[in-house]
Amino acid sequence: MENVKVAFLGFGNVGTGAYKIINQNNDEIKRSEAVRLEVSKILVRDINKKRALDVGDSVLTDKIEEIVNDPEISIVAEFIGGVDPAKDYVLSCLKSKKSVVTANKELIAKHGQELQKVAMDNGVGLYYEASVAGGIPVIKILLESLQANRIKGIMGIINGTTNYILTKMSEEGRDFEDVLAEAQRLGIAEPDPTSDIEGFDAVYKLSILSSIAFHKRVNVDCIYREGITKITVDDINYGKELGFVLKLLAIAKKQDNTIEVRVHPTFIPQDHPLAAVRSSFNAIFLKGDAVGDIMLYGRGAGDLPTGSAVVSDIISACHRKSNHKYVNFFNDEQDSKDANYNNDWESEFFIRLTVKDKPGVLAKIAGSFGKYGVSIASVIQKDRGKESAPLIFVTHAAKELSLKKAISDIKNQDDVLKVENIICVEH
Repeated sequence: MENVKVAFLGFGNVGTGAYKIINQNNDEIKRSEAVRLEVSKILVRDINKKRALDVGDSVLTDKIEEIVNDPEISIVAEFIGGVDPAKDYVLSCLKSKKSVVTANKELIAKHGQELQKVAMDNGVGLYYEASVAGGIPVIKILLESLQANRIKGIMGIINGTTNYILTKMSEEGRDFEDVLAEAQRLGIAEPDPTSDIEGFDAVYKLSILSSIAFHKRVNVDCIYREGITKITVDDINYGKELGFVLKLLAIAKKQDNTIEVRVHPTFIPQDHPLAAVRSSFNAIFLKGDAVGDIMLYGRGAGDLPTGSAVVSDIISACHRKSNHKYVNFFNDEQDSKDANYNNDWESEFFIRLTVKDKPGVLAKIAGSFGKYGVSIASVIQKDRGKESAPLIFVTHAAKELSLKKAISDIKNQDDVLKVENIICVEH
């Protein structure tokens, strides 16, 4: 039986969840894994702050040096979030020969390769299962179960806040701002929800997943990003009429040496497996050349689900010791030199316009689409007899840049009052 001393950096929601799991399940961990975990130090900003969970005054510290310089601590779990000061703390721990476990998607997405190089140089591990999709073990599956595959695609719901908001808007017909305020009251959305609703959170996670899956560093700046703030109940309802459900999807595809990575609201068919993923749950579709399609589903956030992934990584670090597993693409802070990014992807598109209600408008708009090679699959025209009317198109598969040219042409037509929204459609 090995006794392993662990330190926590930060003690918020996820840190508290990990601590509870270690305390409650330590006997089971000892029986199944032959290790006993002991959280010996927890770094906090204010050691006098009253906490819901009593860990004992001797465990709390506000000095990172007490953790970095303690030779008995072999594993550090980071829960601070963001880049500063988390990056400096993690680097100090790695250089002090301590393996690091983290749930910090922004840190790993932006600096994971640099941190891994330091970990490798010091013979310690860097583990970050909890950085993507909470309790869903997608990173372990990519690294340890699908090595025989070339991963051709990833498509998933990897942000629970936006999925909660879109589910409520769809099922209850409520406006975005109303549901966002409710999500904030319930703690599902942060007081500042920008990272979630504008797609940054999903971009960080997709960067991590696609880098591992495609064996190349996929920089966050190379990922197309669009949030859900422009989505209206009208968009969702017209999509329903066409047999679609709206989700914020993270999409990554690889063909030969070309990588396509994007995060944006997406319509999918009502019978697509991801369409049934409701509320704050996450789900990820992986496509391998040998295994075919795999879908992983579960809670993508929360103290215990994410804490579960953290504790699993801690146990993995205990067993690996000097034989830690690292991602096996060229470790460089720069993008892999041979990676090409596709910024002119092909998709079907949902386009909602407000136009003057008069004869000939539809023909003119169809002409603009045809001029740039965009073929129309279906049209919905509503509320005839008023001065204006909504006009909804769904295209056949078209190139992104061709669609933009067609939309630019359409905007200049006198009879087109407004281009309300453009949403990709995936199958």
